[in-house]
Amino acid sequence: MSLGDGSDGNHPAGTPQESTIRLRALAHPVRLRILSLLTGAPLTAAEVARELDLTHANASYHLRQLLAAGAIVVTAQERIRGGAAKRYRYDPDRDRDRERDERAKHDHQGQRVVYEAVSTELRRRAEHRRAGGTGHLADAELWVDPEVWAEVREQVADAMVRLHRAARAPRSPGTTHVNATVALFEMED
Repeated sequence: MSLGDGSDGNHPAGTPQESTIRLRALAHPVRLRILSLLTGAPLTAAEVARELDLTHANASYHLRQLLAAGAIVVTAQERIRGGAAKRYRYDPDRDRDRERDERAKHDHQGQRVVYEAVSTELRRRAEHRRAGGTGHLADAELWVDPEVWAEVREQVADAMVRLHRAARAPRSPGTTHVNATVALFEMED
């Protein structure tokens, strides 16, 4: 999941209003889970509800919030049992380049709320860590050369793009259910 630019179509990209709308939409653990699901495959509200054990109404509500914030797109509409169902998709590639340009426009408090939502979601995922499964955990608060910092940020961003592009629909045969949570940021002295 990337903060991206989040234009909602009603406010010009990069305005404080649209940044706040996007950050509020992302600052919810259920919506972070939905973004992860929609990276692997376009899904309907009913499919999201089944996968996350939500009511259809709750899944639809969160999808509308993400759509209004510009975090997801509608990829198709189809007829299901006499009704119309939209398929939603999250495209991390769309957000990656815009994030670099828009990062400074997001308010500090809004970003803090998103970090809190991510930490809540990480705690939930950690409860489901497979015993004996492979993984890597690292934590650091360091002072490094700016050139090294830029290089590492780019490498980590590239690795996350690679994982997002490799994502498949939930429970696809031959796949492994994984977590990848990364937070790289500069700190105040």
